[in-house]
Amino acid sequence: MLQPLIFKIYGMDCPDEVAILKQEVGPLVGGEERLAFDIMNARMIVAFRPAEVGPTDIMKAVAGTGMRAEIWNEDAPSDVALGFWLRYGRSLATAASGLMTASGFWLHVESMGVAAALGYEGARFAHDAPMDATLCYAVAILAGVWYVLPKTWLSIRRMRPDMNLLMSIAIVGAVGIGEWFEGAMVAFLFALSLAMESWSVGRARKAVASLLDMTPISAHLLRDDGSDYDVRPEEVPIAGRVRIKPGERIPVDGFVVKGSSAVDQAPITGESMPVLKQTGDAVFAGTINGDGSIEASCSKAATDTTLAGIVRMVGQAQSKRAPSEQWVERFARVYTPAVMVAALLICTLPPLLMGFPWSDWFYRALVLLVIGCPCALVISTPVSIVAALAASARNGVLVKGGVYLEASANLNAIAFDKTGTLTAGRPTVVDITGLNGYSEEDLLARAAAMEAHSDHPIARAVVDCAQKRFIRLRAADDFQILPGRGATATFDGVQFWIGSQRYLEERELGTDTVLQMISERANLGQTTVVVGDENGVCGIIAIEDTARDGAKDALRSLRKSGIRHLVMLTGDNKGTAQVIADQTEIDVVRAELLPEDKVAVIETLVATHEKVAMVGDGVNDAPAMGRATLGIAMGAVGSDVAIETADIALMTDDLSRLPWLVNHARRTLMVIRQNIGIALTIKVLFVLLTIMGYASLWAAIGADMGASLLVIFNGLLLMDGSEDD
Repeated sequence: MLQPLIFKIYGMDCPDEVAILKQEVGPLVGGEERLAFDIMNARMIVAFRPAEVGPTDIMKAVAGTGMRAEIWNEDAPSDVALGFWLRYGRSLATAASGLMTASGFWLHVESMGVAAALGYEGARFAHDAPMDATLCYAVAILAGVWYVLPKTWLSIRRMRPDMNLLMSIAIVGAVGIGEWFEGAMVAFLFALSLAMESWSVGRARKAVASLLDMTPISAHLLRDDGSDYDVRPEEVPIAGRVRIKPGERIPVDGFVVKGSSAVDQAPITGESMPVLKQTGDAVFAGTINGDGSIEASCSKAATDTTLAGIVRMVGQAQSKRAPSEQWVERFARVYTPAVMVAALLICTLPPLLMGFPWSDWFYRALVLLVIGCPCALVISTPVSIVAALAASARNGVLVKGGVYLEASANLNAIAFDKTGTLTAGRPTVVDITGLNGYSEEDLLARAAAMEAHSDHPIARAVVDCAQKRFIRLRAADDFQILPGRGATATFDGVQFWIGSQRYLEERELGTDTVLQMISERANLGQTTVVVGDENGVCGIIAIEDTARDGAKDALRSLRKSGIRHLVMLTGDNKGTAQVIADQTEIDVVRAELLPEDKVAVIETLVATHEKVAMVGDGVNDAPAMGRATLGIAMGAVGSDVAIETADIALMTDDLSRLPWLVNHARRTLMVIRQNIGIALTIKVLFVLLTIMGYASLWAAIGADMGASLLVIFNGLLLMDGSEDD
């Protein structure tokens, strides 16, 4: 049986290191398909059979790559507590390489002049660096390649050329022909490029890690006598009451049970303005209390809070790689060997066929190896994806992987659930009609007892109405939920049921009078809940919900973005659905659908429009969300099942985040294309200059590093998602 185990990998900062780990660890555990990687959190997830290989064997294999592995521990100290060399080793080696290169060049200039130091005095390769300068260059080269050599050796041993091998050959070749300065410059600039790459990923890691800092270190847990004492948030029990003082961060997810205050929810939902929280309103761990003192009842364990879920899902997101990332990786696998073959041909063909000097064309081949390094190309996509994912989380849109971000940019159609998605999700009971001898109180007592087991907004409306009227719920036995239809339960030995008009018709209890009453309410835009027993209908409860604020504007923005096919899917009746459709200006309405009917509609949309998103909030939306190209959950009011099923969660009830997501995803793809274009253009230009004899080693590595920095900083611009509003 396969056993999953997570390792922390020190030194894994880019897809190149992931490829190396796949080559080294994959065969050990039975194949690359048993490995998963989370670059953002530097994690490797391994599925292995303990009888065949153990954690120690895996850690030894990782050590052979020049990286270091240890078993992941959620409670382990941060990188600040690591050893000095692990924290600063790469930076110190890079700095030492740069310092010794500069020192060697200064000594070289002092001894022989600038022109000679740069190799421009007399014929190339005719100069010799003084011994002290050569020693400085040698130390610079050693420091620059210190973290590259283990990977180079692996590349040679496995006969799979990569950028580490390209750079190592170029450096050795430069030293072999006496170009110590250029060899040192190549080593330093390549080390600097890798350090910048590591820094860019580290910045994204810190952005995610900063989410953890949103949870306060203590919570004020209340005693029965009203006094409080401080405990860790992990120690607050479910239903435990905590006091949140003005200005404090809320320590747990829960519901306000006393007091009121404006709460800054931006860290979780991305809302720009504080939200007034009163008794019964939900609050999230990590959000900031305003000027009022409130008390909240804990509804989730600290490890299951919305904030904890965001941290986990953002951390896992990078393992779900976008198609553009996968394309770049496949391209690099072919590209690197092709560069080596081209360098070999440039080195040998002109001297053999045309009698040109071997030394000159050997040097040009080295330059081609340097400029052919795929570093900028490889890092161009993941740094953009990581930055875009972090920006999305900060703007209240939790995207669970680059593949889903890219899918958002290519949507052709979007299907919406009605209740809780297009509507405010806070319907209220507006009319109760008892039939066949049942009073309003009897009807509401039984209906609320059955609906108390559901988290659907309509069910909550019924329960809230009973509570406001101080109606005591009847004890229910043999309760059973009928997904998409309703529920049944037994009261005093008699089975009662509650459901929609469709369920009423399934039971064949819909009299003309009852159907007329339902039709009249539907024409008013009201949803009806029918309650009955074994003999017939006991009464009708009418519930009204209104379109969510900003829903119409959000749909208009989606149309402006080019997504013109917008569909409403609901289990509600046609009349009520059409009222909401008119309010939101939605095009197509499919009403009275069961969960399996929603799946069928989504399948038809996918067949017709290919790229389709399903936006929902309830358990009954989860199957359709799973079948769509992209499942999007309303995170603020949605069920846990819907959020877990979804590929993207909107952590606020603001539908304007949908057009923001589409624009942000498209901007991300544009930046990725820009980065790939920058990397390839610079390389093509320098290849031409190399063949013409106008490029040098240090200029080539400078251009390659410049390309790497350009794509890194261009990608990091996505961290600011404000341009996508």
